[in-house]
Amino acid sequence: MPELPEVETVANGVNARVRGQRIVAVWTSGKPQTFKSAESEIVETLTGARIERVRRVGKTIVMDLGGGGGKAAGSSAAPRNDNKKGKGNNNDKSGGGAVQFLVHLGMTGRLLVSRPEVELPLHTHAVLSLGDGREVRFVDPRRFGRLSVVKVEGGYAGPGAEPTTIGVEEFSKLFKGRKLAIKAALLNQSILHGVGNIYADESLFRAGIRPRKQAGKLTKVELARLHAALQQVLKHAIELGGSSVSDYVDADGVRGFFQLQHKVYGRAGETCADCGAGLKKIVVGGRTTVYCPGCQT
Repeated sequence: MPELPEVETVANGVNARVRGQRIVAVWTSGKPQTFKSAESEIVETLTGARIERVRRVGKTIVMDLGGGGGKAAGSSAAPRNDNKKGKGNNNDKSGGGAVQFLVHLGMTGRLLVSRPEVELPLHTHAVLSLGDGREVRFVDPRRFGRLSVVKVEGGYAGPGAEPTTIGVEEFSKLFKGRKLAIKAALLNQSILHGVGNIYADESLFRAGIRPRKQAGKLTKVELARLHAALQQVLKHAIELGGSSVSDYVDADGVRGFFQLQHKVYGRAGETCADCGAGLKKIVVGGRTTVYCPGCQT
């Protein structure tokens, strides 16, 4: 499943390509698993709206909308060419809260910006037609991704703290008194949102902390090391476009490169590049976990 760096890469790529564009028509596939909001609500909210910004909050891509939206012509589940006939109006519906389009990629979701003449991929579940003729396409073969629209005072904030900007003191307080393993705590999105299996393993390795250590018993020094390691790993992964270990690609369909920097994730049974010990695989919080018994204590 795409984690923070992958979602950040996609959001930044889409933002650079479509910020300021007007959504003139919306098509949806009619596959109910994909839609957290009603398709008709998504179509009505997005059609005629202007894309103010696309950004990441936790593992969610947030499209901030302005200029209002109007009721689209045709059914949300209508064939794509029919649905393209309708254009929305510009009535402002955003008073009292930020109107946003939320995209969760799930396991295999992709958000792509394409020209309309580029063949529509199989398993496309939403197409946002833009004023300049391009399209934003949501493609998801396994349909674990979710699309929704929200109107929230102050905007969608995510379930937990933001790991890329949190200070070391606030970070340390998140784990105070917690009895669960530190790996499980890092994966708990209500504590710290955006971190998943890849970057939890990589950060714990760089901090020299075993994944089964009780979160509430980590010392101040250990937590400071983990905070620094996590921020370093996430920053480096974003710079390299994320990790492509399965289906993940960016807004142009290009794979990331951070998987080439993995020290432990996906390397169980191999030799640690730092100390030469054999990397071990265990299960923590229901998730496969790899660590180095030599480097992590």
